[in-house]
Amino acid sequence: MDIFTLFVLLLSCRIHAVGAQVKLSPKTLTVLQGSEARFTCTSNTQWSVMVWLLEGSVVLTISNLHGVLRSANLHVAAEPAAKGDGWVFVLKNTERLHQGQVTCDLQGIDRKTASLYVQEKGSVEVFSNKLAFRGQSVLFECQAAGWYPQPTLYWQVDDKKVSQGEYNITSEESGKSLFTVTSNLSVKAVKSSRVHCLASVSALPTPLMSSVNLTVVTEVVREEDDCTVLQALTASLAALLLLLLLCICTVLCYRQRRQAKASPQEVIRFDQSVNGRNLVAKATGGTVNMGYSSEGPTDAVCNELTVETRSQMDFVTFYKVPDLVSSSNLSLHSESEAQVSLAEENSKNVRRITTV
Repeated sequence: MDIFTLFVLLLSCRIHAVGAQVKLSPKTLTVLQGSEARFTCTSNTQWSVMVWLLEGSVVLTISNLHGVLRSANLHVAAEPAAKGDGWVFVLKNTERLHQGQVTCDLQGIDRKTASLYVQEKGSVEVFSNKLAFRGQSVLFECQAAGWYPQPTLYWQVDDKKVSQGEYNITSEESGKSLFTVTSNLSVKAVKSSRVHCLASVSALPTPLMSSVNLTVVTEVVREEDDCTVLQALTASLAALLLLLLLCICTVLCYRQRRQAKASPQEVIRFDQSVNGRNLVAKATGGTVNMGYSSEGPTDAVCNELTVETRSQMDFVTFYKVPDLVSSSNLSLHSESEAQVSLAEENSKNVRRITTV
């Protein structure tokens, strides 16, 4: 009878264990060295003792009645789970030696195992800024050192990712299982650019980046050329304005000299006019009126009229002021009237001169 009862108890425990469910999450966790690792273990059945193990070694024990039992490992702690009947295992300040299997063991019920990966962040550096001529190929070198595992390295030029086929990558492992990755990128100098080298591992939220400048010399020269062109244009405009000013001054001086100096034709015409008046004054016994001037065309038109008048006239009709004519000149006056009659037949233009 006692044997039968023991058998029934064992069978009931076995059936109860089969129906129990233990959940451990996450199944895989990757963290950076120095950060926290958190795993949650829950069960849908009543349990008494929960044991946490790292790589098979017990690091923390939790009693369902008394809570977390004191542990000698200062890197571990536990918190009650927000949902369900369970606890959160916290591994503080993780190191590479913590990497491995993390196990949650519910005594007498079930156990679950998860994987913990600890990665190490190194440094990344691109060596020196570059100065190049347009069209020249420029070589950039980037080194990512002290990483675990081997980091992913890639390039960007002005925030545009460079195709992997345009650069090479070499890697080597040091004695502490840390990786150093070196990469070379050749860039054709088309314009001034910002060159970035980035390195990352899966646990790193944002890649580490190092940047340098590529300066194309021709762009600086082009700015100087622009200044030279501007200076040349300004000088040309200044020379053109100066030439225009000289032309204006020359024209003004020429006109002033022309007005100041009488033309030879005007001098000849003036002499002819004075001689004619003197002859008339002698013939009539009068005096020449120097204030008289004829009303008619001037300059070129006057010259033409003077030539035509001289060719068509042989005699000129004179009208005298009666009260100034003496008796001794009556015979001369009669002869002049006879000659005027002939001049009227041959001349169409008559010039009248008043003598006083």
